[in-house]
Amino acid sequence: MNRDYETDFYAWVLHNAQLLRERRWSEIDVEHLIEELESMGKNNQRELNSRFKILLAHLLKWQYQPDHRSKSWQRSIDEQRSELDDLIEENPSLTTLFSHAVANAYPKAVKLAVKETRLSLNTFPQKCPYLLEQILDENFYPEGQ
Repeated sequence: MNRDYETDFYAWVLHNAQLLRERRWSEIDVEHLIEELESMGKNNQRELNSRFKILLAHLLKWQYQPDHRSKSWQRSIDEQRSELDDLIEENPSLTTLFSHAVANAYPKAVKLAVKETRLSLNTFPQKCPYLLEQILDENFYPEGQ
């Protein structure tokens, strides 16, 4: 079986996992293993940012287009909050990145809200108008403007 990182990643993973189980330290592909572990952490961080972006965009749409509110918007808000809960349950240390993730996601959320609502960019606040506690609160839906 090909166990080369570049040509058969799955086989490489299984092989290196087996080497770890057997404590055959000198045979492990340490450099690629380090890269993959770091990548896993970055994937979690990207997911956190993405969830906040979608959640914030829908909160903005909810607030700034009250006449267009729908069950699907509410379901999307609820779903993103649920997915954030699951992500944090599996990776509690990500909570230390919340403030940064919201700050990073907010400008992207505004762009998404502009695209989906066709409202002017100037309609939305330059800084996130919601407290972190509100963003995560399953009962929070902002009032219309």
